[in-house]
Formats: sequence, structure tokens, C-alpha cells
Amino acid sequence: MDKKDLRIIFMGTPEFAVGTLQALVECGYNVVAVVTQPDKPVGRHGSILREPDVKVYAKQHGIPVLQPEKMKDETFLQQLRSFRADLQVVVAFRMLPEVVWSMPRFGTFNVHAALLPQYRGAAPINWAIINGEKVTGVTTFFLDHNIDTGRIILQKQFEIPDDADVEYVYNGLMALGAGIALETVDLIIETDGKVDAMSQCDMLPAEGEELHNAPKLFKDNCRIDWQRPVVEVHNFIRGLSPIPGAWSEIILPDDKVLEMKFYKAKPTELSSEGYVPGSFVKEKKHCYVACRDSLLELLVVQPVGKKRMDANAFANGVSGFNR
Repeated sequence: MDKKDLRIIFMGTPEFAVGTLQALVECGYNVVAVVTQPDKPVGRHGSILREPDVKVYAKQHGIPVLQPEKMKDETFLQQLRSFRADLQVVVAFRMLPEVVWSMPRFGTFNVHAALLPQYRGAAPINWAIINGEKVTGVTTFFLDHNIDTGRIILQKQFEIPDDADVEYVYNGLMALGAGIALETVDLIIETDGKVDAMSQCDMLPAEGEELHNAPKLFKDNCRIDWQRPVVEVHNFIRGLSPIPGAWSEIILPDDKVLEMKFYKAKPTELSSEGYVPGSFVKEKKHCYVACRDSLLELLVVQPVGKKRMDANAFANGVSGFNR
């Protein structure tokens, strides 16, 4: 079978998914339709509808777009069947019911931004960085009844520098994910759908090793715990930067409490002895916060209701901040 004969439906929503869709289109694969989330209300009164990034790209290239509210809606299912897809490719979308993922004759595969079975869930890039991983990657796997548990087709690794934030890893995995998606489609074509995929049960960590999950991020689990060691706090901040941003409430010298986000910091070997964890320290042109073992130097912060700024500039603007 030639790649132009393989009818593909692509499913995805954010910018991360556009990289794979673009690669499929530009490399001549036959993408017959795109499925994405409904347009999202934005603006102060929600009066403006924002189109998903995947929809914008699809419209620019004349690809039909489906935006179901419910994946089991019969009208949507009839539309999906009408495209007679041989294969469905999913990147950063939503959980699919069996009636959808089992529809094509070659099934449905997902591109996941982690090395499964590690970091199953909605925020794999964030949690890999938060946990201080040195290596992450991308995985293609066939969908099944559960979240991110299907048979693995291919994997590729990606190194995480010690100071890398989510944006750096996101961009790297977006490119890597596009490449592995093309390789996976080619493998399916070469084998006529009879890919030798591996069960994740055979890849679980050995006894005593941890299986990490990647749950969805909410405000509560983005709050900084200054009682942690400085390296862990640094990883937490870069693992949530630039989106959604790690945050904490701070007490200013006038005893006012201010909520702020932290986007860039640097661990130091300066002892935090004598400081309560979470205490802010201003020394000359440097601004620090005390963690359990050492001081963390703050570089970029954002007080609530204000723009991001240099941490030292913020400290200079607070009366009585100097010690």
C-alpha cells in the first residue's frame, strides 16, 4: 500500500498536535479529516470563540474538520464512518470510546509525550521535569480501554538539561513526536497493520522502582512547598514554567500577603540556616527564598495582577524588603 492510499483521520487540539499534523500533510500522507475540540469561548464575557490550533491548520489546508461535543453522538459517529479511515492518529486530544478508536481497520494510535509506561496521564512533560528526570521521550501506542495503557509501537528518547523548562522540552518533544508518528504510519503500511507491538505489562518497573503518573494540573498541585530541598523546588518551578506557573503566597515586610508566580530560579549552595522556609532574602543585587537546605535565587516572578518581571526589580519595589 502506498501512503497516499492510506486514509488517515487525525485527532488533536493544541499547538503540540499541529507539529504531527503538519508533518503528515507536508510528507504527502492522505489526511482525509481532522477531529478536534469545539471552539473555546474567550474574552471577558466569553463572547469570542477561539478556534483550536489544529482546526486553524486544517482549514488552511482544506481538510474537513469535525468538532463533536460528545464522542458517542450518533451524528458524529456517522460522519466519522463516512470518511472510511484506515487509521486514526491521536495527539494531545481526549479519551476516546471504543466505538471510535476501534473504527478503522488498522486501529488508532496515540503519540504520548513520555516513555510509557512512565508518566501516563494529562501532563507528562511537566511531571517528568518536576521529578528531576534526566531523560524523557515520546511513545506511539495503540489505544485500548484505559488511559495510556495500550500496546507500545515505538519509542524515542529526549535528554532534559538540568535548567530546562517546560517550553524547551515541549518544543523538543513536539518535533520528536512528529517524526515518530511518521515512522509509525510507515511501519503500519509496511506490515499491512500487523505491527509487532509490545504490551506495557512487559515494561513495568522492576520491584522497588517507582511508576510515575502524570495527573492533570490544578492550582492546588502547582503550589510551592518551600519545606522541600532547593533542588526539588527548582525542579518544581521549571516543571511548571511557563504554563501554568508555580505559585506561592509570600509575606511582605509590611505583613501584607501577596500571591505570586515563579517562572525562573537557580539553586545555590548558600545555607538557609536561620531562615524559616519560605522566607525572602535580599542581598545586594540578588533575591533569594529559603528552602529546607539552601537558598534559591529568584530570577523571574509575577505578582498577581502584574506582568512578569525580574525578581530583583520586584524586591527593590517593596519597602523594607532589604535585610
